[in-house]
Amino acid sequence: MRRSRVTLQHLAEELNLTIQTVSKALRGLPGMSEQTRSEVMKLAKEKGYWTKDQKRALHYENITPYPVLQRRFLLVQNVYSLNFNRLLLEGLHERFKEFGHRVEPVLLPPSLKERDFADWAEASEFQYAEGLFIAPRMGYETVENKLLQLPIPRLLLNYPPPESRLDSVIWDVHEAMHQSVRHLLRLGHKRIMYVGDESGQRGFALRWLAFAEAMRAGGETVDVSRHCTVRKAGRQWLDDFEMRFRREKPTAIICGLDEEAAAVYDALRGMGVDVPGQCSFVAFLNEASDKLPGCSRPKLLIRETGYRAADRMLWRIANPHMPFEHIRLRGEFYAGRTTAAVRI
Repeated sequence: MRRSRVTLQHLAEELNLTIQTVSKALRGLPGMSEQTRSEVMKLAKEKGYWTKDQKRALHYENITPYPVLQRRFLLVQNVYSLNFNRLLLEGLHERFKEFGHRVEPVLLPPSLKERDFADWAEASEFQYAEGLFIAPRMGYETVENKLLQLPIPRLLLNYPPPESRLDSVIWDVHEAMHQSVRHLLRLGHKRIMYVGDESGQRGFALRWLAFAEAMRAGGETVDVSRHCTVRKAGRQWLDDFEMRFRREKPTAIICGLDEEAAAVYDALRGMGVDVPGQCSFVAFLNEASDKLPGCSRPKLLIRETGYRAADRMLWRIANPHMPFEHIRLRGEFYAGRTTAAVRI
């Protein structure tokens, strides 16, 4: 069945529903369970069915819902960010599949020199790509700058550097930090310790700045010497955390980096700290983790960022002279089993 011939009746017959129910589901109207609505939306995506409003929106943005040519896009990533780039790639794949396009991951060599960049880009066939997605944590600024200057449509999956001339889409860690701090403040916590390297990456630095901003907004002072903001080599950073924890005696911890969360939680348990009875714990996890079940966390919309970025890339190709935009996706806060009110 060709996509252009899919109708409401086809969807209704396959799901054994009425046309009216399918129509309501696609328009977001009440009158059915969330499971039914989810099944309708999923099948509509798989079959390539577009509502009139969806077609109208795509037409407005000059995006063709049924392209004649398959476009090839690239996602440049490195070994330091494969954990969340998997989620980005899933979102990109899901959205591009609906349009008949494809996206391929390209791994940045960890020891790539600036003088070798042109040869690497040619070997990766950048010149034949319709567009380039640049993942966070490129490792060093010179290579990222080279990627930002390539003469093809580019989209940054990160907070943009000053004066960058391209679109960007990112999950909003600034809002996520404010949610985390406010959640703890509402539970009566005042001695909140931040744990997370704030150097090297724009997103890392923004987490710390947002923490300090949210604490001051809640009437609390922030002294960087009372927090763990420098990642030391080996186990040194954990030893430093344990020393500061014993000295400062915080009633709550916010761990700003996914890769440090499990180690910090285990360190607390190793010191005999009851979580959340003696110390509440919030972690910036890329996704729900079996290592930290029920962990209180802001929901980082990483997969959704990839999905939204695909739309923005197609829009940019169709509208090359329009102003650049920075898009931040805001998630909700999940209050799990690792946070509780301060004991009086």
